[in-house]
Amino acid sequence: MENRAILREWFDRVDSQKTGNITSTQLKVQQAFSSLERGRGFLVPDDAYEALVKIGFSLDSPAFYTVCESFDQSRSGKLRLDDFISLCIFVQSARNMFNSFDASKQGRVTLDFNQFIYCSSMEGGNVVEEMLEAIEKVGSYASFRKTQRKECLNLVRRLKLLTPLLEEIKEFGLSSISIEALSGLVDLKKSLLASMKLLKTCNSGSKIFLALESEAVMSRFHAVYDMIHQALNEIPYEKLGISEEVREQVELMHMQLNRAKRRTETQDMELAMDMMVVFSGNDDRNADDAIIERLAKKLDLYTVADLKTETIAVRKLVKAKGKCAIQQVVDLLEKFKQIAGIDENSVLDGPALVRCLEKSKSLLIPHEFLCPISLEIMSDPVIIATGQTYERESIQRWLNSGHRTCPKTGQKLKFLTVAPNFALRNLIIQWCEKNNYELPKKEICDDPDIASSPLAEEISSLIQNLYSSNVNVQRDAIVRIRVISKESPDSRSLIANTGGIPPLVSLMSRTDSEIQQHIVTALLNLSLDEANKRLIAREGAIPSIIHVLQNGTQEAKENSAAAIFSLSILDDNKVLVGCSNGIPPLVDLLRNGTNTGKKDAATALFSLVLNQSNRSRAIKAGIIPALLHLLEDKTLDMVDEALSILLLIASHPEGRNEIGRLSFIQTLVEIVRDGTPKNKECATAVILELGSSNSSCLLAALQYGVYEHLIEITKSGTTRARRKANSLLHLMSKNEHIPFVPRK
Repeated sequence: MENRAILREWFDRVDSQKTGNITSTQLKVQQAFSSLERGRGFLVPDDAYEALVKIGFSLDSPAFYTVCESFDQSRSGKLRLDDFISLCIFVQSARNMFNSFDASKQGRVTLDFNQFIYCSSMEGGNVVEEMLEAIEKVGSYASFRKTQRKECLNLVRRLKLLTPLLEEIKEFGLSSISIEALSGLVDLKKSLLASMKLLKTCNSGSKIFLALESEAVMSRFHAVYDMIHQALNEIPYEKLGISEEVREQVELMHMQLNRAKRRTETQDMELAMDMMVVFSGNDDRNADDAIIERLAKKLDLYTVADLKTETIAVRKLVKAKGKCAIQQVVDLLEKFKQIAGIDENSVLDGPALVRCLEKSKSLLIPHEFLCPISLEIMSDPVIIATGQTYERESIQRWLNSGHRTCPKTGQKLKFLTVAPNFALRNLIIQWCEKNNYELPKKEICDDPDIASSPLAEEISSLIQNLYSSNVNVQRDAIVRIRVISKESPDSRSLIANTGGIPPLVSLMSRTDSEIQQHIVTALLNLSLDEANKRLIAREGAIPSIIHVLQNGTQEAKENSAAAIFSLSILDDNKVLVGCSNGIPPLVDLLRNGTNTGKKDAATALFSLVLNQSNRSRAIKAGIIPALLHLLEDKTLDMVDEALSILLLIASHPEGRNEIGRLSFIQTLVEIVRDGTPKNKECATAVILELGSSNSSCLLAALQYGVYEHLIEITKSGTTRARRKANSLLHLMSKNEHIPFVPRK
């Protein structure tokens, strides 16, 4: 066994009477380790957590993973026996110390046990050093993905503002620091580690995935801001002798964090709309190479080196999440490679994946080990409300398809949460080892903060609370689910897979506007995952979201519009929103909402009018005058959004008639003259669409002086703009309008 000196040190701390012996805990440690290491010689964090529970220690997720990280000396996510014994002896030592402070035996001192464990594992003086190292680390990142670059640079700048504070605390010394101060520093370190993890993702993650998940990533930034803000509030600056100058700097950071936490525009509208066009199966522009080329440049994915780097990142995503979860990412990367002229096999082609051993036909698997649904051996058995056990993937698919009964017994399920069947899983593993049978590999989340049993247990408890008859219990559960659903794709998947969506949708019928706002925001967060969009719609959420859009608070209306946009990425949901009369309230928000509300409404309407039948609904709801106002009011900075929607509306006969009015044509020509390259491209496309069926629109555009500006665009415009301008000039020549251009 390695690290004998370390083990001796911890052993001596436990053996406070210097007897040379400790209790039977050591034997329990050996037994717990042996029962879970499965011949590998190590435990992964989830196994280590289960082993600690068997020994008699119960820690929450932050406390456990902090301690686990401290004793994972190789930083490989694997605990050898000596590492695990060190961990256990430390926890026992910490418990002894805790009990010595807890004279009244109430289970609390100034900190509860989990916080005490969390603080103790930091070894006091290292806390500040580790935070300074973390700030230095994030400052060394050379670049960030373009879609999150601005937010990343802002976060790095804010973290650097903490350096003077930490330097002064370091000079003060931690030998006499209070528990209150240490607790605040520990929380601050947690927030810095979360920041570092987020920045690392934005530094080296898949560019396409980060663009698709831009709203979810922004939610993670907001969560980090909350953590830093709360931690800074807990630090007793006067007791630590912090200078007035540094305290003013901290106050400045507080103000910046408060501004950053406010909901702002989180998407590049041009990028979002181009991606919707590319992914829309019904829009005839989805094969337009110019749009794909522009998207590639927007994401910096047009060189061979960039595409190779992205391919590696996407392969890692496929390995972590499965191909189905990121199919859009894979498809778009293939299109980028085609545009760049790279001729190679699929993105997913690479080193062959390890395959399961073929099942021996003569091998008889015990009936109890087979899932009643799939009739295959279970690798992740879970128990449902009736006490029956199923393979997690199979029962979740059953529940997600709308069933609310037990497949085996037919009983109605009182709740939809599932619980791991560890006992059966261990029996299956032992049988497989004895019979040299390899279980099918399952995709497992590699993020311990998300995949941990404590988080799963918390979510399971919260979802059960949604069924409570106590309104306050329900409210607290909804608020907590709203927070958790912001954190990552894995946490959203866990909420959905544990049956959280049906009760949330059901509770939206409540008249309490605050509860409705929390629920619609939680559903917005959950809908960011592709698989959840269909499930949310299937549970009947869209009419309820539209009701909140019509009658809710201003923030609730904005979040409802954002949720409709997210859900309407699926073509079936576009139709459902239109048929549920969801377009008129969106047009009203476009007309009368705040700037944020207008942008949310515009994005949702663009997605919806990709469907032909929704264009007529939008025109009847009065979308065209609202769009003209956006074009004329330059202070709103929504010309791109308005033109993108107009281009789709102009393909509809009713839309062409109304857009063809002279005031509209004049405004479009002014944009062709003075707009941004993207503005000019869209305005030219709208005039071309109008002129293709109405020659008077061409004549009006010429009278307002569009000809010279079109000539200029054919020379210096974007690729798509040049093509549209040439087509428009050809159409004008064909209709013999060009000779009538007034000369200056």
